[in-house]
Amino acid sequence: MSTHTPKPTTQSHRWTEIVAGASSFMATAYIIVVNPAVLSQAGLPFAAVLTATVLVSFFSSLMMGLYARNPILVAPGMGLNAFFTFSVVLGMHVPWAVALGAVFWAGIIFLLLSVFNIRTHIVKAIPLPLRYAITGGIGLFIALIGFVNAGFIVHHPATVIGAGKLNPSLIVFLFGLFVTGWFITRNLKGAVLLGMLATTLVACTLGRVWGGDVPVVTWKGFFAAPDFSLLFSLDLVHSLSWALAPVIFSFVFTGMFDGLSTFVALSEAAQLVDEQGEPRNIKKSLITDAASTTLAGLFGSSPGTAYIESAVGIEAGGRTGLTAITGGLLFLPFLFLSPLLTAIPAVATAPALVLVGAYMIRPVVKIQWLKMEEAIPAFLAMVLIPFSYSITQGIVWGFLSWTILKLANGKHKEISIALWIIDVFAIVALTLE
Repeated sequence: MSTHTPKPTTQSHRWTEIVAGASSFMATAYIIVVNPAVLSQAGLPFAAVLTATVLVSFFSSLMMGLYARNPILVAPGMGLNAFFTFSVVLGMHVPWAVALGAVFWAGIIFLLLSVFNIRTHIVKAIPLPLRYAITGGIGLFIALIGFVNAGFIVHHPATVIGAGKLNPSLIVFLFGLFVTGWFITRNLKGAVLLGMLATTLVACTLGRVWGGDVPVVTWKGFFAAPDFSLLFSLDLVHSLSWALAPVIFSFVFTGMFDGLSTFVALSEAAQLVDEQGEPRNIKKSLITDAASTTLAGLFGSSPGTAYIESAVGIEAGGRTGLTAITGGLLFLPFLFLSPLLTAIPAVATAPALVLVGAYMIRPVVKIQWLKMEEAIPAFLAMVLIPFSYSITQGIVWGFLSWTILKLANGKHKEISIALWIIDVFAIVALTLE
């Protein structure tokens, strides 16, 4: 596999990459405060988790840029932090130090699978129609997250979900959506970043004047000292007990396929592929992803993973490691300046997430929709990702339905050994849900 990565050759290209990195960071920065909010419910100190989150995001994204040379940010994953808190610590009554140990050992397994190219072979075993469908499904998932963050889509007791009522906050979101869309259609450099800044400014202004549901920027100061109390507080011994084996497996399976699907989706959407059509520098990217989970256990956080919000920076023109380096460096000051994040409300990043969905849905036109034995698995993978609010559920049922329909049509030779192995792990993962 070729590991050649085009480097920016002009000042203009470098500026594009830097703006793209800032755009990805702004779309991802919420994790700095959201991850501690989730993990603190498991008994971990909020300030210490915030410090761990920043450190994991900084080192992992920097490694992605310098080592794997891909424009993808890496940080503690949403979903994985909820599993850590509500399933492992609160549900199974596992002490959080032991759970951190399980995260560390899952990272070690990731590293072994990545170093020996097993994860790369798994990527190659994913049929192309499923790759395209996963890309589109993640695009829909990102858009759904944006709509929910904006209050455009809300829970409804009768219809499960419904449209939110028009209110000042929603008006701010719609302003940001159409202004950012206009910037993009005009091919304006830094369109996504400018859209987020414009939306933040409008939200701040209307929040002061109009009030009501518009998010008002509430300053909590500029400086907060880092808390390193969680560093190396994991329990490596008790986390290796047989009782924790299902927990480690769940971290491995969920993290593996969340990461794999994100790399495949972003690479497919941005054409970051090598001469064989495989994701660019995939082995190094997966090693970085694995190292992030290992670091998370050591620093005091739930597993790290590649971030689908990196699509915001890719849409802004990010194509090289400089994008990830820029995003990673922007995490570091928030060891001390985390209160400043209150200046960027969710309604300001929501339009970018929604518009990224339009960007990532493009590859689904490559699926042969009239060839139903491939169209059905692709459709299931694509729609179950947003409908179940889980990337893992989408890809599991995509894999299983692909195998079942190929077998039913007497085409077992089209099922690779690697895909059979994936199916076995998918079934095990479903039994652990």
